[in-house]
Amino acid sequence: MPSTREFDFWYAVHNTQIVLMPRGRLETFGVTLVRYHLLAEPMDAVGQVRIREGRIQSFRPQILTPQSLAESPLESGFASEQAEAFVRWLREHEEDIAILKYGFRIRQETVNETLVHDTLPNVLDRVKTDLEARDDPYSALLVGVDEPWEVCLLTLLFGMARRSAPGNARELRADPDGSRHEIEAAFRLAARDRSSLSALASLLRRRGRFAEYEDRFYALVRAHAR
Repeated sequence: MPSTREFDFWYAVHNTQIVLMPRGRLETFGVTLVRYHLLAEPMDAVGQVRIREGRIQSFRPQILTPQSLAESPLESGFASEQAEAFVRWLREHEEDIAILKYGFRIRQETVNETLVHDTLPNVLDRVKTDLEARDDPYSALLVGVDEPWEVCLLTLLFGMARRSAPGNARELRADPDGSRHEIEAAFRLAARDRSSLSALASLLRRRGRFAEYEDRFYALVRAHAR
């Protein structure tokens, strides 16, 4: 028999509807801030809707390599012919496999709750119209349960991670430590602001990449001088 807590968890998961999924993809090399609106009808009331507004932070994903995955069965004491075969398969297909680890944080201090005396369809229509007018690529709208409401956000997080994973994996493979992304961002800033040239030069030296970008850096210096 499942426990009450387990039943509540799966009840919330299966009774969550994502009305508006954020259009923006989760950032590969930085933090993504998602703003959500979660609508739910209190269990002990009729004609009321609770609106929760809050933020979710998604941190830079990490790529789990086949090597790290291959070590885990052996470290856990699961040693068998099947485990060894699985390890060999992972290593043989290393170039084709990318499993990402995402980190999320629901910022409780930003949660605002409003109790509205109206029907769910009416409230949903008003909130949806308002969010669409704002045209925020990182806004989400969900309909779920009043308790445990945090579980409803798992459906949102899973959907965003699944959609973002292919692009995140490609970018991480091309730039594993994020240095190229950081350098390109610094070049864009320096192109707009001459005072940022010194910070760009320091970054290139700190990353040990100055020789690689030397011609481009001095071309930018000459462009500002003109």
